[in-house]
Amino acid sequence: MSTRAPAGADEFSAGGVVIRDGEVITIVPVKRSADGRRVLGLPKGHIDGDETPEQAARREVAEEGGVQTELVEALGDVEYRYERRGRPIHKVVRFFLFSYRSGDPADHDHEIEEARWMPLERAARELTYAGEREMVRRAMSRPIPDR
Repeated sequence: MSTRAPAGADEFSAGGVVIRDGEVITIVPVKRSADGRRVLGLPKGHIDGDETPEQAARREVAEEGGVQTELVEALGDVEYRYERRGRPIHKVVRFFLFSYRSGDPADHDHEIEEARWMPLERAARELTYAGEREMVRRAMSRPIPDR
């Protein structure tokens, strides 16, 4: 799979929905939304070097969520637009479903204010962005181990 942005996208990232016992890892990044509010989201980030999107998602989950995982399947893409220095950006984030293997969300990196487990149903309602709420709903419909 290509690490280049899909056609028409200016940026391409990868993220993960990590499931354990009916819960999902959620994060609050140090960086706030454009209007200054705290963001409740899923681990995600840019693809580094020759990483595949799957590898990038697993790395981001480990860095931002503090846990080690096993890939289950692709969940889909979230597309959105935002402005950077007055320039419109079309971003695509490819999300993957992971099952939890080990680790603790408290072991997140410096870019994250808080990482924690949250019940799937609550995350599907409370995540800041609609696309990420949809990824959690998709994960809820999949049979995975340790759920």
